[in-house]
Amino acid sequence: MRSHVGEHRGSGEAFITEGFTNWKKSDRFQVHVGGLNSAHNQAWRNCQALMKQKQHIEGAICKQSRQVKVEYRIRLTAILDCIRFLLSQGLAFRGNKESPSSTNKGNFLQLVDFLVNHNETIREVWKNTRGNLKLTSPPIQKDFVRAAASETTKAILDDLGDSLFAIMIDESRDISVMEQMVVALRYVNKKGQVIERFLGMVHVSDTSASSLKLALESLLAKHKLSFSMIRGQGYDGASNMRGEYNGLKSLILKENCSAFYIHCFAHQLQLALVALAKKHSEIASFFNQVATLSNVVGASAKRRDILRESQIEKVDEALKEGEISSGRGLNQEATIKRAGDTRWSSHFGTLLSIVSLFSSMIDVLDVIEEDGTSLTIKGDAMLLLKYMQSFEFVFILHLMKKVLSITHELSQALQRSDQDIVNAMKLVKSKRNLEKVSNLHYFQVQLFYQVIDRQLQELNNRVTEVSNELLLCVSCLSPRDSFSAFDKEKLLRLAQFYPSEFSPIQILALDSQLENYFIDVCSEDAFSELEGISDLSLKLVETRKHIVYPLVYLLLELSLILPVATATAERAFSAMKIIKNELRNRMGDSWLNDFLVTYIEKDVFIEVENEKIIQSFQKMASRREHL
Repeated sequence: MRSHVGEHRGSGEAFITEGFTNWKKSDRFQVHVGGLNSAHNQAWRNCQALMKQKQHIEGAICKQSRQVKVEYRIRLTAILDCIRFLLSQGLAFRGNKESPSSTNKGNFLQLVDFLVNHNETIREVWKNTRGNLKLTSPPIQKDFVRAAASETTKAILDDLGDSLFAIMIDESRDISVMEQMVVALRYVNKKGQVIERFLGMVHVSDTSASSLKLALESLLAKHKLSFSMIRGQGYDGASNMRGEYNGLKSLILKENCSAFYIHCFAHQLQLALVALAKKHSEIASFFNQVATLSNVVGASAKRRDILRESQIEKVDEALKEGEISSGRGLNQEATIKRAGDTRWSSHFGTLLSIVSLFSSMIDVLDVIEEDGTSLTIKGDAMLLLKYMQSFEFVFILHLMKKVLSITHELSQALQRSDQDIVNAMKLVKSKRNLEKVSNLHYFQVQLFYQVIDRQLQELNNRVTEVSNELLLCVSCLSPRDSFSAFDKEKLLRLAQFYPSEFSPIQILALDSQLENYFIDVCSEDAFSELEGISDLSLKLVETRKHIVYPLVYLLLELSLILPVATATAERAFSAMKIIKNELRNRMGDSWLNDFLVTYIEKDVFIEVENEKIIQSFQKMASRREHL
């Protein structure tokens, strides 16, 4: 430190320019330090003040009163309330013209104005605010959103704690044709509940397995999570994900042999149905005709109007004849639903709409055949009329509606976030045990039997791609029918799949715990009517038996972590289509991710206190005002 000139001059410049060399006379340090008001001590106190924000030179120049801080907090809270609303609804912040004279300054500024005009306290504070402290600029908005997303993710990670978890990953392109990878976590919380949470979305330059792995490592490291804590992987059937040699699954397994891969059960079901349509000529032809029917009937607004008017007339006539009843939610206007190639539940919706609008579609095709603008269109309408009124079409329509109704319910059940692997297996296997009918009619023999047999064959081929031994061992934890599936040897074998959690000595301890655990839970009425291992986990925590049998509970927790479906990751892309749409296609990756965290996990976001977000916002930069 340079010595002060004047009355309190220091001990020269030996300490700052020449360097101190006379170490034999260390007492000279004390001479330099001097008394309480020496130049050295004054310089030291000034340095300390400069390093503290509240004593910073800006704070010294603009010394704040308590009232100023109160008003600053009111402004922050008002801004945050507006931001909370927009984030939870997935609405855009900016407007095309945000000047004070604009009649529509965008959602954020308009909402702020509304709040100011309808709250007396905020209006008084806002009226006295200096122009550069209104906290409405885009950088301030982004800081607040980043703070909100950060605190929401922190709440999720606090809930996760040091628990083991599974990852669910999906990748897709957004509206601006950028490859995005979504990562979700599946874990068991302190209450014994199975939880699935969105962790983040990462832009990837390409979708090769190595690029996805690097992006995953970066995201996990950002949140202080480790590959070593992964105990399950859930993806769809893409080769870059589940490839046996170079897929993401294999790359992770090379580093963590306990990160078991489970092919999404709902996706396997979908693939089975796709395979069915491709391998059975009559069924494939039927769905091709259904697609043509959807295109022809719904090709123009005029045809859709004809369909709507025809249906209204038929509903009115049926109501007059007493064939149907009126009531709230009944006889609503219906339209033909278009099926998506990769979502076979949408095919079920299409078949339902054809059944309900069948006669009205016939009317539309009659009109097209008579008044079509070209011979090609008239010809298509004539062929569809002939095919739709054939017994074969009607039979296959009702057959596939019945088949898809079963698989639709199964798919919906599999996509529940709290679904466990044992229940998923039970659901899939129960659909394999359909009773065969004895009617040897042609359509039943050639169509019904073949459809059912091929569907079951595809399910068998695909479901068994996962480790059969692992799943069979897991099923022994099921509490159904008074723990009738319990098998100690298989559960001990299950523990051996996880060498990081169960050493040879711990497996011996588990052996003893399993015997006591089985006798205990079988003798208590509280465990007598449980359906799945997720129910069992909740009950063990509720009765505090997870503390009595920690190794058994750990085994149960590892089983619950195994992902059943990737629905949570896929729903993130549905949310992305709302957030990053055609009008907001230039959103940056960080801004998009922050938006998605708060929008997708809004139940967590709602519980985050304003104070935590405000404090996080304050720490992001040196603010002109301090709390």
